[in-house]
Amino acid sequence: MKEKQTLEKLRQEIDTVDDHILDLLNQRAKLVMEVGAVKAKSHSDFHVPSREREIYERLTAQNPGPFPSDAVRGVFREIISASLALEKPLNVAFLGPSATFSHLAAMQHFGLSASLSPERSIPAVFEAVEKGEAYYGVVPVENTTEGMISHTLDMFMESELKINAEVLLEVSHFLLSRTGRFEDIKKVYSHPQPLAQCRKWLAENLPNVPLVDVASTTLAAQIVSEDYTAAAIASEYASSIYNLKVVKARIEDQVNNFTRFLVIGRKMADKSGDDKTSLMFSVRDEPGILHRMLEPFAQRGINLSKIESRPLKRKAWEYIFYLDLSGHISDLEVADAVKELSVCCQFVKVLGSYPRARS
Repeated sequence: MKEKQTLEKLRQEIDTVDDHILDLLNQRAKLVMEVGAVKAKSHSDFHVPSREREIYERLTAQNPGPFPSDAVRGVFREIISASLALEKPLNVAFLGPSATFSHLAAMQHFGLSASLSPERSIPAVFEAVEKGEAYYGVVPVENTTEGMISHTLDMFMESELKINAEVLLEVSHFLLSRTGRFEDIKKVYSHPQPLAQCRKWLAENLPNVPLVDVASTTLAAQIVSEDYTAAAIASEYASSIYNLKVVKARIEDQVNNFTRFLVIGRKMADKSGDDKTSLMFSVRDEPGILHRMLEPFAQRGINLSKIESRPLKRKAWEYIFYLDLSGHISDLEVADAVKELSVCCQFVKVLGSYPRARS
């Protein structure tokens, strides 16, 4: 009886705190609306990512616990997302359809209150941002298992959009079906990449079941929602959208299976203090050129985290290089290294400087 009374008292105290939180959220929302009105009069950008980072960093730094600091960031991401929507819808294009991993990456970065618009292809995402139909776009660029995504790199050859941020998303593949039973599965649908990332598991557990390539994991889930004899490899989120049961969770062959996504926009991102810069360049074919193009960075102690070559489609046996390095293009050492690199290049293009993603 005493324990019941104690529990009831604690719950009442929690209710009181929740009521206070709700009051504070509405106070904050009114202030945000006032900020929005000031921005509108001064024609300032309504979305300022650097301000969001300041809020996250300040609150996580001063959090005394026991509430987890990572959760503080997640809670305030949603508060900021909802508050921003009161000023103006934040339109974000992503590689669709809905319930794909690109959709999850967009939600992770912009929150659930952003206006997320699925696009049919990576070029369509770029086009939506270029035309001003979306403020930002979210596209995949790299997977730890399958490597770089060439369509995204190719788009930067033609586009003047800048990389504003990166999102690292742990990709967990779920085997989904209507019944949730292994014995009912006569075929498996998914996008080619998830099928490749689950190749070993499928060979060991469903060796004689045909694998069917479709355009997206979402389409696979949609097909399976109408077929009791099929299964889909898709995200856990897709199971809730299409009312499917989980046959087996996390069937990817590699445990640390991450996909890196890029947030693209029309402006260069502000310096954050922990930045990456991405470049694309082409070099003349001559002896020692590879050494010469890396030397400007080595001499200045600039860390190169990735270098990737792509064939130059307009000319056989010539290549475009994609480079990620530590630092912002406004840093003197980085700017000088890029300037020196350009001497031995046919062209150099800065794709963006942006905050390093939290792993």
